[in-house]
Amino acid sequence: MYITQSNCISPQRTFDNAFLDGEVKVHQGVRYPALEPEYGQLIPAGLLRRMGKAIRMGVGAGLPLVQENGIDGIILGTANGGLEDCLKFLNQIVDYNEGTLTPTNFVQSTPNSVAGSLALMSKTTGYNTTHVHNGLAFEAALLDGLMLMEEKKASKLVVGSVEEISDYNHNINSLSGSFKAGDTSSETLLQSGTPGSVNGEGATMFVVETNKSTKSAPRILDVDQSSYLPESAVTERVELFLAKNNLRPEDIDTLFLGISGDSRTDHIYTDLHKKLFPASNCYSYKNLVGDYPTATAFALWLAVQMYEGKSLPPQCRYHFVEERPVGNTLIYNQSKGLQHGFILVTAD
Repeated sequence: MYITQSNCISPQRTFDNAFLDGEVKVHQGVRYPALEPEYGQLIPAGLLRRMGKAIRMGVGAGLPLVQENGIDGIILGTANGGLEDCLKFLNQIVDYNEGTLTPTNFVQSTPNSVAGSLALMSKTTGYNTTHVHNGLAFEAALLDGLMLMEEKKASKLVVGSVEEISDYNHNINSLSGSFKAGDTSSETLLQSGTPGSVNGEGATMFVVETNKSTKSAPRILDVDQSSYLPESAVTERVELFLAKNNLRPEDIDTLFLGISGDSRTDHIYTDLHKKLFPASNCYSYKNLVGDYPTATAFALWLAVQMYEGKSLPPQCRYHFVEERPVGNTLIYNQSKGLQHGFILVTAD
């Protein structure tokens, strides 16, 4: 499965070339809101005015890809997409005593509303699925696409993720200790050494095909996921995952790790790096966009930029050994120490 095109809306200016040209936004506090483009030329004003943030970002990132390609289906992953509109609708039920309610929030209150909006606006009638599996939602979407192509039921798909910061969910996670307690900056997040991370959001979309239609298109070789994997078993799981694809740890040139500045879980990443990949170039990404369930989609977008010959900003470099051609890339992320996702990408 080859990635031939991609779009990204994130807390960095990734909707154009500014981020890759070195314009890296420094965020303060524990909420990293997405920097959105002007949607006026893409989405009609009357429709845009009624869109919730998740749908706006998802359509903004995905619609150009859907319109430019004759695709067979749309597969998205999300954990909190549509949650803000869902809560608005539930609050309306109480406020209006179950009377006349605004239909917009109801229509946009489910996670699959983004994929549905993309299909309706582009008149795409093929396979349309949204995976809602918390920290493994994007990995599940990729696996779905891989299986569809292996079964020869699709040759070109749009696969992606969308996530929004819901005030309600943010407060719940804050009370559970998911975010930093004091003032923090994205420049010092990874060195903080304190519990908790920061909240982020964004939408990342990819066109994936069975054929390599562009010379620089990287290939998603395999995807693996596991729930309730003990910390002591992560290294063995990675070795088995690589062996399944006829690779050894030393064959990995580039490593993307979901290091988030959370002192309770970052050691999982650093231990894996030291044990298996000391000679690999290691990159971070949550110091740029925050920690959210489908942040691995942003990591994959960064990897795609590297395969296309672009240089990543130095803020992404966690452990850089030397400049080298990008061959095999491993993306690893864990969510709350419970869910573990692995994405293997190659230049082949």
